[in-house]
Amino acid sequence: MKNFLKRIIPNFLLSWYHFVWAFLGAIIYGFPSKKLKVIGVTGTNGKSTVVFLISRILEQAGYKVAALSSIQFKIKDKIWPNNLKMTMPGRIAIQKFLKQAVQAGCEYVILEVTSEGIKQYRHKFICFDLAVFTNLTKEHIESHGSFENYKKAKGKLFKALKSNGKMIINSDDKNADYFLGFKANEKIEYSLKLAKDIEFSRNGMSFRFKETQFNLNLIGKFNIYNTLAAILVGLSEKIPLDKIKLALENIKGIPGRMEFVVKEPFTVIVDYAHTPDALEKVYETIEESFSGKVIGILGAAGGGRDKWKRLKFGKIAEKYLDKIIITNEDPYNESPQAIIDEIANGLKQKQPKKILDRRQAIHYALESAQSGDVVIITGKGCEPWMCVAKNKKIPWDDREVVRKEIKNMSL
Repeated sequence: MKNFLKRIIPNFLLSWYHFVWAFLGAIIYGFPSKKLKVIGVTGTNGKSTVVFLISRILEQAGYKVAALSSIQFKIKDKIWPNNLKMTMPGRIAIQKFLKQAVQAGCEYVILEVTSEGIKQYRHKFICFDLAVFTNLTKEHIESHGSFENYKKAKGKLFKALKSNGKMIINSDDKNADYFLGFKANEKIEYSLKLAKDIEFSRNGMSFRFKETQFNLNLIGKFNIYNTLAAILVGLSEKIPLDKIKLALENIKGIPGRMEFVVKEPFTVIVDYAHTPDALEKVYETIEESFSGKVIGILGAAGGGRDKWKRLKFGKIAEKYLDKIIITNEDPYNESPQAIIDEIANGLKQKQPKKILDRRQAIHYALESAQSGDVVIITGKGCEPWMCVAKNKKIPWDDREVVRKEIKNMSL
């Protein structure tokens, strides 16, 4: 019924519907963002990680923090998983979250801001003090109609900045100038050039920022970018660099983001990568950091979402993986087998293994792995559900499935 109504109701009426609900939410909860310092993080990839890193930095500095991302919700010491299967809660719910943050005595709130959320006015009537742009690649094209519309949706976060607001922009991204074109009291740019003497290993990475050495438990060049964004947020809030360093070095990993689930005798990593750009960066990181055979499990979301990327997934997998296993992910109302076949059509030389059941696919990969190999499972990260036909959600966690299968194998 919901999808049917969306098809028959004109867009301008839908926009008014979303706007009114956003306004009502703000009225009901008394415009709570006015009592908080609000940081919004947007982009295609890296948003959740940057939110996580900023939260830890602010807490290290002694601030009371709330945060909302596709990984989890957090109000001070209370943390609970994001089980919504969407990053930004609805317009009423997000204002309620902000009100709860105020009531808990929080000083800062960090929000992951998505183009879909902006399209539905979930960012409206929130006073943003600082906006961060991570990067922009092709995504949600069916929903927005074009890449340009997708970019403009992201830009609305920067339009929502307060008059004395600040922005932090990844200047290495080719779309940086667009976001720098919005008004802000302070515009701060970051690029890979800020990180000196970068070194990667299978357990982490190190680099020098200004005169300070950072030794982190994260891997991948993309995490250098994420870390730089978080460092500059901290510095913009007058947090000393030594406290920023301490906060970042104490982080053992990000849930569902290049998360090490198993380290011996082979390595198993779970990552959320669900765009071609993110997938390629994950595979590049593994190629740079590990020497063993790479076994990859991948799929693609259904529900008419970004069908164009399925062929690209196949091409990227063929380029980097020694063994390719294509499986079910979140089919929604589409045929899971058809999605798998579309990804497989992107391969020209290598023969993938198609396993419809995701648990069986993970089991097969683990059984195939030898000492020193890497099994990389992408697409879901720490998501707690698998979305199937008739709007059903099946409890799921790639990490827990790996742990159970490993335990069963060792019996």
